[in-house]
Amino acid sequence: MSDLVLVGYATRYGSTQQVAEAVAATLRERGLEVDIQPMRQVRTLAGYSAVVLGAPLYMLRWHKDARRFLSQHREALTERPVAIFALGPTHDDEKERQDSREQLDKELAKFPWLTPVALEMFGGKYDPAKLRFPVNLFAGKEPASDIRDWTAIRAWASNLAVKFQQ
Repeated sequence: MSDLVLVGYATRYGSTQQVAEAVAATLRERGLEVDIQPMRQVRTLAGYSAVVLGAPLYMLRWHKDARRFLSQHREALTERPVAIFALGPTHDDEKERQDSREQLDKELAKFPWLTPVALEMFGGKYDPAKLRFPVNLFAGKEPASDIRDWTAIRAWASNLAVKFQQ
């Protein structure tokens, strides 16, 4: 197996892709070879020594591409270190952060065989102008927000590089 790391992501509006790109860039800066691609395009994990998966929580669920990826690649994921991040809360509110983390934990509990070496919930981005039908019909009048903490994201990725290089 090579030292190639897969950073796979699922995204609805592009925000999680941007975080995955920052994670991949940080891993590269720390000396790792990284391949980044949407989870739905990954056919095999052969050749990857580690996997980072990122997807948003959306409507109380982890993105369907992430759930499908875990199911499809179960055996391969048990054979290599896996790190997971999710984007959840869109407001800097402790209760919303706790609720988002509980939602993520509930989603991941459906995959009891999965034991991530790192698991993190980051703040997300909300842009009502990008919402598609029919979600845009139900969206409240919340203003746009972006609480992604790029310093925390890069620090998390730096710590991953250390774990993956051991």
